[in-house]
Amino acid sequence: MPTSFTVVPVEAQGEGRQRDGQQRDEEEDESDERERGAGDGNARESSPFINNAELGRGNVYEGKNMALFEEEMDSNPMVSSLLNKLANYTNLTQGVVEHEEDDDSKRKEVKGPRMGTFIGVYLPCLQNILGVILFLRLTWIVGTAGVLESFIIVFMCCACTMLTAISMSAIATNGVVPAGGSYYMISRSLGPEFGGAVGLCFYLGTTFAGAMYILGTIEILLTYITPNAAIFKVTDVADEPEAMLNNMRVYGTCIIILMAIVVFVGVKYVNKLALVFLACVILSIIAIYAGVIKSAFDPPDFPICLLGNRTLSKRNFEVCAKFTESNNETKTTPLWRLFCDSPLLNATCDDYFIRNNVTEIQGIPGVMSGVLADNLWSAYSEKGSIVEKKDQPSVAGSEDSKMAGLPYVFTDIMTYFTMLVGIYFPSVTGIMAGSNRSGDLKDAQKSIPTGTILAISTTSFIYLSCIVLFGACIEGVILRDKFGEAVKGNLVVGTLAWPSPWVIVIGSFFSTCGAGLQSLTGAPRLLQAIARDGIVPFIQIFGHGKANGEPTWALLLTAGICEIGILIASLDSVAPILSMFFLMCYMFVNLACAVQTLLRTPNWRPRFKYYHWTLSFVGMSLCLALMFICSWYYALIAMLIAGCIYKYIEYRGAEKEWGDGIRGLSLNAARYALLRVEDGPPHTKNWRPQLLVLLNLDNEQLVKHPRLLSFTSQLKAGKGLTIVGSVLQGIYLDKCTETQKAEQNVKALMSVEKTKGFCQIVVSPSFRDGISYLIQSAGLGGMKHNTVLMAWPQSWKQTENRFSWKNFVDTVRETTAAQQALLVAKNIDLFPTNQERFTEGNIDVWWIVHDGGMLMLLPFLLRQHKVWRKCKMRIFTVAQMDDNSIQMKKDLQMFLYHLRLNAQVEVVEMFENDISAFTYEKTLMMEQRSQMLKQMQLSKNEREREAQLIHDKNTASRSAPAAEASAAAAVPEKVHMTWTKEKFVAEKHKNKDSNVSGFKDIFNMKPNQSNVRRMHTAVKLNGVVLNKSQDAQLVLLNMPGPPKNRKGDENYMEFLEVLTEGLDRVLLVRGSGREVITIYS
Repeated sequence: MPTSFTVVPVEAQGEGRQRDGQQRDEEEDESDERERGAGDGNARESSPFINNAELGRGNVYEGKNMALFEEEMDSNPMVSSLLNKLANYTNLTQGVVEHEEDDDSKRKEVKGPRMGTFIGVYLPCLQNILGVILFLRLTWIVGTAGVLESFIIVFMCCACTMLTAISMSAIATNGVVPAGGSYYMISRSLGPEFGGAVGLCFYLGTTFAGAMYILGTIEILLTYITPNAAIFKVTDVADEPEAMLNNMRVYGTCIIILMAIVVFVGVKYVNKLALVFLACVILSIIAIYAGVIKSAFDPPDFPICLLGNRTLSKRNFEVCAKFTESNNETKTTPLWRLFCDSPLLNATCDDYFIRNNVTEIQGIPGVMSGVLADNLWSAYSEKGSIVEKKDQPSVAGSEDSKMAGLPYVFTDIMTYFTMLVGIYFPSVTGIMAGSNRSGDLKDAQKSIPTGTILAISTTSFIYLSCIVLFGACIEGVILRDKFGEAVKGNLVVGTLAWPSPWVIVIGSFFSTCGAGLQSLTGAPRLLQAIARDGIVPFIQIFGHGKANGEPTWALLLTAGICEIGILIASLDSVAPILSMFFLMCYMFVNLACAVQTLLRTPNWRPRFKYYHWTLSFVGMSLCLALMFICSWYYALIAMLIAGCIYKYIEYRGAEKEWGDGIRGLSLNAARYALLRVEDGPPHTKNWRPQLLVLLNLDNEQLVKHPRLLSFTSQLKAGKGLTIVGSVLQGIYLDKCTETQKAEQNVKALMSVEKTKGFCQIVVSPSFRDGISYLIQSAGLGGMKHNTVLMAWPQSWKQTENRFSWKNFVDTVRETTAAQQALLVAKNIDLFPTNQERFTEGNIDVWWIVHDGGMLMLLPFLLRQHKVWRKCKMRIFTVAQMDDNSIQMKKDLQMFLYHLRLNAQVEVVEMFENDISAFTYEKTLMMEQRSQMLKQMQLSKNEREREAQLIHDKNTASRSAPAAEASAAAAVPEKVHMTWTKEKFVAEKHKNKDSNVSGFKDIFNMKPNQSNVRRMHTAVKLNGVVLNKSQDAQLVLLNMPGPPKNRKGDENYMEFLEVLTEGLDRVLLVRGSGREVITIYS
């Protein structure tokens, strides 16, 4: 069949769609704003995976076939836009070079990452690991500890860094690692407290490493390059070490100022020179291996002079002999003059010099000489002892001979195994260099593990092979000669190198100088990253810098801390300090990996698969062991510093949520504990009030009675479970913003009042149901509340009060049904704040009925708090006609003695007597008021019904016949009614007559006898309590239960009002029925 249709041009169709879209967008702007306001209220993480506001709405809503999802597109982007942003994502943070160039162009387009594994990870790690210790101390460590023990030292340290690298590779490949390197990894894995503590320790380690490199630079300069440049010069050999330290301090301060200026002004040149510094290191190592190969067939000529078995320093003489023969004439040598008082042959000389011969041996006998066997074992010594050759013949001199001032080679410090570990460990640090550059790599997930592990393997091979080769090529006394005095002040490792010792000297000088510059470049940026995270408030100033982002203030602090290391002036003393900080950092990297692996968190998906939690645990244990091996007191100091920072961050409240492993560990521990607690109810000895505190909120979502939380903290003192709950009336979809505001207000008040617990806001169509939901479902598993604390509804007599007496009585009934205790604080606004202190007064307990002993327990708990500590506890009980009050008092005193409670006991006699006219009249007034309220409520309902019927009539009269027909079909039958004037008048008179007759009945009624008896009890008991406890600071009273017949609920409220009338602070207590206090241990 033919079909009529209209052809619309594409342009017109597009324009129409555009106009429609614009109109709809304008209409939806306001509603969208409301929807966003009614969201979760949390600031979303800036991430490529979440659609940002920068993305235009037109792009998001372009495809109309996705209209079903368009209202959620702001938070849940389409997969296509997600993939598009992901493809364009780069994590390249502005490096130091970009910072320099940023002055010229604020919006410089950063080039894509280009570096591969070799250039980006392997070479930087190699440069950072190989350094000052290799050139200045490794030969001395081999000579002192022997080849075997040195091998153990190096193997332990290398194993530690290898295990750490495996853990680091797992963490680094579990997502992108931005600027901050190891700090970022630890903080995001273990939380802000650990992150801040270990991050600052890592910063201090990096800073002291800079000091160590600078000290190494000065040592090379003043000892091996230009000894004459020393400012402090001495004639006495004994004063030389002190003069050297002073020279270190002066030169070190000058160099650190110079380096800080270089870093501040032109750091891009430091980065460009990094390749030069790396070339120096590699050339120096090649020169060492070349020298070892050459020594096999042509050992270098470095003779050393021995007197007996003692090594002589060749700084002040050339000829290794006592005499020389010239023209048949015997002449004494400069060596003679050093040991004797004159150059004559009959001079008085040192006793050891006379008895022993002077011999000359080769310092570098070569790799084929077999000297390795002599160097296998350790030769530890005391400070100031002479370096001696073990197998050389020697005749002991007289004991009173003085060695001070004689040209021997002395040891400058006492040596032992653990001290050497501390000095050596800094030579294996630097394994984080690759992970710190993750933004510059083509494929960080692949390059970081491969490059780092390969670099550690290479450097471990270099160190271990150098130990064996040094022991096989160099004489033991030369190895133990730290400053090369026996070889005319040459660098010991330089004597082995080929083609010249100067290759090593110059190479090591530039290497240490470059390493110092790089430490001064990297450490301020690490501090800046920590400061900008905002977890350590007192260092936030160091997050600022120049306009281009250079960390100026952080650089100044780094230079200042570095100066502390310079003033220590001894490389051997500074090395163990930075060993501590690096070891602590590595320990927590291993811990982070182990925790994440054991927790099996869903986000733990490293691309690097060759890891295991046992390896991380072994690495962590090894780091901890090495800390105490190096120096137990330095280890304790480092842990104390980290602990203080941790507690400070925890105290100041690190409001960061990084999805860290410690939080996951806490959740696992909580789950385990909850499952254990679920096994059964707690024993009476473990019972304590686990509170559900019901708060009232005003129209601004602020807490009406803040003192209720004050009382909660006084009662709990931070122990047990506290759930602070409140109810908002309405529907959750409409009230979610108000719910968040209410929760924030309640949590803020909890923080002010120091109430430790959880907040739970419930939205319900009615307050009555909301409170019921809280009582039923608050808590989790075994950690549920057993006690409800609420304020007395002061305005319960006002019918418009939203928390009316009806809700209150139903809450009392529900706590009883749930077998929970109930505490009702009357006149809560008169209760003390946490800052107040009662210097005297009583807490009076009126024990009328026994419902579990909670009345006894509460005063004891309150008196643990400073507010109530000086109050005395008094217990009153009531004796009836048939009771023996004297025996009751004795029994009660014995009971309290067994309960270990100190309290005064008093038995009050309250005998039966006639019901007073006052009681009768009060009961009558109560019932009349109750009846009147019912009549008023009834008439109100009738008025509402009248108004609704009139409204329906008017609406029906204005409707068209067709609309009436459709309405008649749609409206249920109960709405169908014919309303005439006669019926309206009759209904009106009927209501009026019923109301009049009802009000007449009120004035003719007689009170119920049951109510009269209850009122009598309330009046009598109130009189007794007022007589004894009117001046008490707090009165605790058994709370009678509500009537089983619900018709008397309003009378129940009146009874409670009469019972507590005239008292300032009252806590009505209704026990759960189970025993909460016991006399048994």
